[in-house]
Amino acid sequence: MSAKPYKRILVKVSGEVLMGDSAFGIDMATVEAVAEDIKQVAESGVELCLVIGGGNIFRGLAGAAKGMERASADYMGMLATVMNALAMQDALERIGVSTRVQSAIPMPTVCEPVIRRRAERHLEKGRVVIFAAGTGNPFFTTDSGAALRAAEMKCDALFKGTSVDGVYTADPKKDKTAQRFDRLSYHDVLAKDLKVMDASAISLMRENAIPIVVFSIRERGNLMKVLQGQGVHTVIAEDA
Repeated sequence: MSAKPYKRILVKVSGEVLMGDSAFGIDMATVEAVAEDIKQVAESGVELCLVIGGGNIFRGLAGAAKGMERASADYMGMLATVMNALAMQDALERIGVSTRVQSAIPMPTVCEPVIRRRAERHLEKGRVVIFAAGTGNPFFTTDSGAALRAAEMKCDALFKGTSVDGVYTADPKKDKTAQRFDRLSYHDVLAKDLKVMDASAISLMRENAIPIVVFSIRERGNLMKVLQGQGVHTVIAEDA
């Protein structure tokens, strides 16, 4: 992938990444490390949106599987993403990065509601905008929320930071023979049922021709490398 001059991107960070080496919860040392990577990109002049998952605190599907009503479980998962967003905001603000959190579930005491034009103004002023609470609706994942915000904010690409360095034929942590893809089309992801993002998120990205870049955010400085077309990653786009 050759370097492309991105003007505005959305970075989706897996909630599990924020656990660090812990079994659950928020590891502030890891949050601070991710914040440093975000700062590096923000200072390069790229307008930056963030969406953070909530799997480190609560995963809706897991709750539903244990008997909890699915909608209630999903709302709890959305609240977990707000907690992660506030933790990331704190880490970014402490290193001098102006940040705003916008939640799809209104909670004016702690953050702004999602207002597209206000978010655009924040980005134009060089602030990082963290979108929390997914789409604000149950039965949608934070991947769908990230895809929605990327399309809504007219982002040039969606960067998905995970614990692995791209998309593989199988889970590389469980299958040592798994092979990594350099490029894939949206159709390939759906047809091969690759667990990158849920189908609705992939479809929304395809409809809006927004490429998805999957990379490991655990490696320090990797976000900037991948943004410049370097580092190990997988690109999902129509022309793959």
